[in-house]
Amino acid sequence: MLYGIAAATTALLLAAFLSALFRLPALRLGIIDRRRQRPLPLLGGTAVVLATCLVVAGWEWAGVAPLGPEIRRLLIAAGAVALLGLLADLRRVKARFLAGGTAVAAAFVVPYGETGFLLGVPAIGLIVLVAVGFKSLDHADGLAGTVGVVTAFGVGVLAAAEVMDALAVLLSVLAAALTGFLMHNWPPARIGFGACGSLFTGFVLAASAVMTRAGRDPVSSLGILYSLTALATADVLLVALSRRLAGRPLLRGGAPDHLAHRLRRLGLTPQGVTILLGVAAFAGVLVGVLVHMGWLAVSGLYWVAATALIAVLGLLRIKVYGPRRQPYFPVGEPFRTSTHATSTQVRAQLRVRNG
Repeated sequence: MLYGIAAATTALLLAAFLSALFRLPALRLGIIDRRRQRPLPLLGGTAVVLATCLVVAGWEWAGVAPLGPEIRRLLIAAGAVALLGLLADLRRVKARFLAGGTAVAAAFVVPYGETGFLLGVPAIGLIVLVAVGFKSLDHADGLAGTVGVVTAFGVGVLAAAEVMDALAVLLSVLAAALTGFLMHNWPPARIGFGACGSLFTGFVLAASAVMTRAGRDPVSSLGILYSLTALATADVLLVALSRRLAGRPLLRGGAPDHLAHRLRRLGLTPQGVTILLGVAAFAGVLVGVLVHMGWLAVSGLYWVAATALIAVLGLLRIKVYGPRRQPYFPVGEPFRTSTHATSTQVRAQLRVRNG
């Protein structure tokens, strides 16, 4: 108990220090998020990753908190995902490569001995979905970190209930590191999370949740895992449906169509959006924990799913896309098409030619 508190305190202070330290180098090196209204230096996620891994590894090296082979494998795989995310922060990386790399890492941490291969495959998919979902949440100041802290505490309770002490310590250290990072990321943020931190956080949380439910009823386990990560998956669903209905590319980022963007259009402040979504995430995590402990009926999970679906459908009604620009073809130019011309471009050229 005492070493867990000491480890969490160390991680909080270290993450806060590293977040402040990395801000200036990120600005000078141009490692910034240009999607915001103002350029935001990244590498805050790198501070969270380093603080989490250094504290956990240091306590194991000192012999205070042995990790065990499963937790070591989880940290190594999560570190690989973090490096992949850091590469995406430094230069443009296609989303399918991020998802594919995360899936490969997830394949090494799923406990197949308890889940079996048939259930191990959807577990990999769930880990990838949650990791991508946390990356998707990194569209507003303080949001991904707040949801990460809430989820880490919830999954940590599950790990403690299953007497998985090493996993519980890892999750408490991660929650503390995220709290230290939030000291600099709370709106208005001075440093951003980036793909490095968001993918790492989502990966660790999802993989840990899978470990705590391995070997149990798969239907209720799926519901609990969804409830623990309902906000992140709801954001992915919202964006996917919105872009699909609008005929926009699914994997092209930068569009203001996420949860926080739509709530801001309703008049909420950045701080209000983060608090509201943090409370929503806490509600889902609380239901998942209570069902896992047997203190709430499984039907409570249906309420979480129904509420998330209603919220997504309601937020879809908020218009976030502007009118599309029509291609310009000066009058008098000869009609030309190419093998790369779309049907919309061809029709636009015909309208110009025919007056």
